[in-house]
Amino acid sequence: MSEITDFDALRRAMAENSEEPEGPARNARAEELLTAAEKLSVPLAVIEALGHQLKVYNYSSEKGKMFVPFARLLRLWDEHPEDFDAYETHSLHWVFKWVSSGMLDQPHIPLASIEKWLGEMEHRYRLAGHSERAVRSAEHSVAAHVGDIARAERAYAAWLAADRDSMADCHACELHGQGWWQAERGRDAEAVELWRPVLEGEYACAHEPHTALASSLVPLLRLGRLDEARAHHLRGFRLVRAMESMRGAYAEHVEFCALTGNEARGLELLAERPAYFTDEGQPQSKLDFMSVVALLMDRLTGLGLGDRQVPGPAGREWTARELATHARAETLALATRFDERNGTAYVSERARARMAREPLVERLPLGVRSVRTVPPPAPPAVSTAVTGQPDPPALLAEARRLSDTLRPGAVEAWAAVAGAAEGVELDPRDRAEIADHEAMGLGPGGAELFERAAGLYAEAGDPGEALAARTRAAYVRALGGEVADAVTAVAGPYDEILALYAAGGTGLRQTASVVMGRARILMRRAHAAEGPGTEAVLAEAEAAVRELLALVDGRTGEDVRLAAREAEAQAMLAELSGLAGDLESAAELFARGAAAFVAAGLPWYAVEYEARLASLAHHLGDMAEAERALRAALEHGGAQLEAPGRAQLHLQLAEVTGGRGEAVEAAEHALQAAHWADEAGESATLGAWARQQLGGFLLRQERWAEAAEVLESALPDLTAETHGDGAVVQARWWLGDCLSELGEHRAAAERRLQAAEIARHWPEQQDHATLAHLAGESLGQAGLATEADRAYTRAGDLWRELGNTHGLVRSQRARAWLALQAPDGLSEARGLMASAVRACETARDEAADEESRLPLTAELGHTHRQFGDLLARSVAEGAEGLEGASARAVFEEALSQVIRSVEVFSALGDGALHSRTGAELAAGWLEADLGRSAEAVARARAVLAAYEGHDDSDDTGAGEGQEVRARRAEAGHMLQSVAERQG
Repeated sequence: MSEITDFDALRRAMAENSEEPEGPARNARAEELLTAAEKLSVPLAVIEALGHQLKVYNYSSEKGKMFVPFARLLRLWDEHPEDFDAYETHSLHWVFKWVSSGMLDQPHIPLASIEKWLGEMEHRYRLAGHSERAVRSAEHSVAAHVGDIARAERAYAAWLAADRDSMADCHACELHGQGWWQAERGRDAEAVELWRPVLEGEYACAHEPHTALASSLVPLLRLGRLDEARAHHLRGFRLVRAMESMRGAYAEHVEFCALTGNEARGLELLAERPAYFTDEGQPQSKLDFMSVVALLMDRLTGLGLGDRQVPGPAGREWTARELATHARAETLALATRFDERNGTAYVSERARARMAREPLVERLPLGVRSVRTVPPPAPPAVSTAVTGQPDPPALLAEARRLSDTLRPGAVEAWAAVAGAAEGVELDPRDRAEIADHEAMGLGPGGAELFERAAGLYAEAGDPGEALAARTRAAYVRALGGEVADAVTAVAGPYDEILALYAAGGTGLRQTASVVMGRARILMRRAHAAEGPGTEAVLAEAEAAVRELLALVDGRTGEDVRLAAREAEAQAMLAELSGLAGDLESAAELFARGAAAFVAAGLPWYAVEYEARLASLAHHLGDMAEAERALRAALEHGGAQLEAPGRAQLHLQLAEVTGGRGEAVEAAEHALQAAHWADEAGESATLGAWARQQLGGFLLRQERWAEAAEVLESALPDLTAETHGDGAVVQARWWLGDCLSELGEHRAAAERRLQAAEIARHWPEQQDHATLAHLAGESLGQAGLATEADRAYTRAGDLWRELGNTHGLVRSQRARAWLALQAPDGLSEARGLMASAVRACETARDEAADEESRLPLTAELGHTHRQFGDLLARSVAEGAEGLEGASARAVFEEALSQVIRSVEVFSALGDGALHSRTGAELAAGWLEADLGRSAEAVARARAVLAAYEGHDDSDDTGAGEGQEVRARRAEAGHMLQSVAERQG
């Protein structure tokens, strides 16, 4: 640390320390600065250093330390008030409120002392002439803390009735406190309405909207406003994550996770802040934190995950069950200390109620990566007899009912039958069905079991079903890649079933099963066919499908199995049309097949075909049909649709709805896609895609913080190998845009540079140039001028290679403004602006046609204007010692550039009216500064004349009325200013 030798150096050091992150290091530095201040023998230096120390303590986990510097400040005020300037006098009275609330948070401070302090605060505010608004607010906090509801309500009313003055908390903090009380009293809707101006950004401060976002989570959940709750969690957690002093707000985000089925995310939040388990500086926030830790751990234990390892206090490993016990004990011990101090049981009652909260939503998807903590569902219960043992006949009857009607759950029902039948004597038919359905679950490995089932069916006297089982054996061989063998194997059963059916030896269902099996095998061969002979293979498959349709046509009746055969046959014809290149017919036939399944009461079977129809419609450019089919697939799948399929359908719907500009609906589908991908265990693949898309749709809505959280969650899983480097670049690009909007310029630059490094290797360099340029913007806004100039230079070289004059000129102008920041940078800045002017003029003169010439002319006008602004700025900031005659010469040069801008924009006519009048006014101000009043007045009047007859209402176009009003107002101000100078 450099030695502090004077008051100015002390002030600079305190200002620098104020910018450091909250925490013990900043506090320790404040203590060092107080020591340095005491050596200066300047009373105000000590006062300011004490105020600085008090402030950093308050905004940290060591709030309990602020009472000592405040007591010293108060003593200095009482002894030598003349040593305090106006600012420090105001600050001293302001921090009374911090000390008052800080005492409440410390259970070792007696309640009588707090009440006495409240009286002291009221007395001193009255002496200083301040309103009692802040005093009544502090009284309300005391009453609410101890559970004196009647007094709290009286103080609340008095707080709102008192006049706002300079001692009142800022609007944001006041509204948060008022909303908090409404929520405490169960008036959630009123609370959220009070917070609205803070949540929407109308009011803000160092800790708002951070705390309002956190406080709104549970009320919004209770109100059923889940989308808002999700958004507030993503926005709010981003704000509190890095702020050590906000343990209480952090706890509310952990609580939100515990109450919405996001236990895994809650554990991630705990892992990010290990010190929160043990920090003792503010017991109230520790109580808040430990109570929600207990809530989360109880939730995990209740889900059967009590033995899971979880983040906890350092020094040992913790299971959820162990941490639940520890956190509950800590919470109640702290609550007891407060209650003993307060003489009530209110704090303990509230803590117990918080720890006992039940989830408000079973699972609220957040969009960020999440792993479900709930264990796999238990196997379905099986029917039991009175003895409590499985009842094989009842199970068998239920399994047959489900499979005969193609109901969901048939596979599990037959598995239950197989389990119950072990050691039980069954007839051949029963054993055949058990073997048959067990084989169905084995895929290509079930061929041998199908053959065994065929033998048992034959033994039971059902030759038709035996042939059907042999056909199924052949089909699963085809699925395993043995297509030619399968074609040979099915020939015998096919011939035999037709003969048997003709002789009346079997039924339509068995015959249709064999004919369908043969058609499926021939379809497998058709899909694999290529080269000569393909047409014949397709024709044979089509003949087999049409044979099935002819067999069952008009004869399905109430038999859903036959209806399903007919529907599947339509889909097979669709596949064959697709293989033949007739996509329109394929789409029509898939639609017919899906409709047939729905008509048969089997909508879940239609999902695959609606999805394939959507893909075809998308390929054919029929986006409306693609969207209809995707929505139908989701509707038809219902509860039977498995997580991976649901994720795919939602992701495709996100693409379609986003493509027609519906960013809000597209974001909802992407959110659902991410959720179901996580449920399916595909977070790193399909889930990353969904999150990348969700981030983009949120960005379109300017929901910057939410988009940033989602994109940051997606990036670790996005890889060039799995998702393509384009997806990685786009995610980083979008994230850079979000971070830039959020004011996180250094981080934005990092993401943009990372994206640019990948795009550097692409054949087309437009994206590389754009990203390098954007990185320059972020680096410049982050105060990294050297790095920004390097990025803009890189972008400029790329723009030049691409022949993009607009990009080249803008990069040169940006570099000129950066150069001006250097102590001797005017010469370089002037050279860069001159180079930009030449590039514009050359490109304009060489333009091939008027259409391309006009935007280049406009760019030239803007460049002249910025050249003039830069020169004028150099004089205003005293660049390179400009003064006297040299300063006047630069002003003249600036004026000449702005006049050139006016001339260029004038040549563009009405299309550049606002640009021309803006330059006209800039020239007028320069002329006024040069003492040329008549010329300045003439320019102001010219601007007013230019807008005669123009409507300045806001309905004349996007921002049009506002532009007109702004120009008229500035021209009027110029006329008034010149008149005052002349007067």
